[in-house]
Amino acid sequence: MYAVVRIRGTVGVRREVRDTLNMLRLNGVNSCSILRENPTSKGMLVLVKDWITYGEVDRETLVALMKKRLRLNGNKRVDENVLKKVAGFDSFDAFADALISSKTKLKSFEQLQPFFRLTPPSKGFVSIKEHYPKGDLGYRGKEIKELLERMM
Repeated sequence: MYAVVRIRGTVGVRREVRDTLNMLRLNGVNSCSILRENPTSKGMLVLVKDWITYGEVDRETLVALMKKRLRLNGNKRVDENVLKKVAGFDSFDAFADALISSKTKLKSFEQLQPFFRLTPPSKGFVSIKEHYPKGDLGYRGKEIKELLERMM
């Protein structure tokens, strides 16, 4: 499962790239989306690699991300009681397990936002014009965890 974070804007960008960012639900800078690993999503990520950073997210990071940044429509916080009413899961751990094992999707719950709004990273980005490891763009593998922790 990939965590994808948009780190650049779209001024002067080709329509194809802008449409792909919208399909990935990355409508603003510092927004994050969770994607399954498949050839279609991989192709989309390669197309927009100059505007995003992405990597494999582990279960603990996904649980922490949902606890801090999962929202209902209308930007209301989600706790375990609300999660049980809306999604039918007793805990964030069970919900994360269902997402990772492809039993459910975030977008299948109409009341939940299918993306996460993050803050700019503490201590800032290294460079939003260079690719990882010199900068912050493109594929970064397991090191996405460190960036997500700084942005939560």
